[in-house]
Amino acid sequence: MDSTFDSVNAAFSKQSVHYDADDLQNVILNEWRQQVYDHVYQFLKPGKHLLELNAGTGLDALHFVNGGNSVLATDISDGMIHEIERKIQQQSLAKKLSCRQVSYDQLDTIGAQNFDYVFSNFGGLNCINDLSKVTKHLPALLNDGAYVTWVIMPRISLWEMMGLLKGNGKKAIRRFQKNGVMAHLEGEYFFTFYHSLSDIKKSFSSSFRFIKSEGLGVLSPPPHRDDLANKRRGLYKFLRKIDVGIRNVFPFNRSGDHLIVTFQYHK
Repeated sequence: MDSTFDSVNAAFSKQSVHYDADDLQNVILNEWRQQVYDHVYQFLKPGKHLLELNAGTGLDALHFVNGGNSVLATDISDGMIHEIERKIQQQSLAKKLSCRQVSYDQLDTIGAQNFDYVFSNFGGLNCINDLSKVTKHLPALLNDGAYVTWVIMPRISLWEMMGLLKGNGKKAIRRFQKNGVMAHLEGEYFFTFYHSLSDIKKSFSSSFRFIKSEGLGVLSPPPHRDDLANKRRGLYKFLRKIDVGIRNVFPFNRSGDHLIVTFQYHK
């Protein structure tokens, strides 16, 4: 594990103790998570075996298990893995949910397994500079016809770029820095890398067919502005309604605070 991933481990381990409480009370995150699920269920049917990358405390894994699937949840964070293991034990889920502490650039250490779906939510993959370090391991793990859905922070965020109007030019263009941006979480520092849709496509081999991309938080505010969703509910609903109308069409289907992208694998 390199120094960057050491810092990521430390940061998210500290966050794991309050992650669920923060996440579940955030109006924006709840709506985003539902949008992600709606996207996934266009391709995922019950009875499938999922591999989740950067699974956090297992909120998404539990959702897919409750939907009739089995999940191997992976994460680099000691704290996050501890939370998943606690949920498996408390809810007697050992037959449907398992977890492994492994970095997503070391998926070859998982061993021989066959997955029908690979899922990664809310920007965990933005902690790596080259997505091909992840995708190169996938063919050995996937069944023919398997899907991959990743939720990644792209380079173009209209919400952040509107910061130019407020004189916050540095933040408005930070996603275009090729060498990454220093992130700060729970007293830890690590680099975040933003990936365009073109970058994401290039990271997959010809065995993967691009299916769909969808903007997440195109014009509406990101989760850290949950105050807007609570205090200016009418404005927030209006912006979300616009998002619904544009998030699947060019160029908004390749921009947003996050981008939902799906590929299908064929041997």
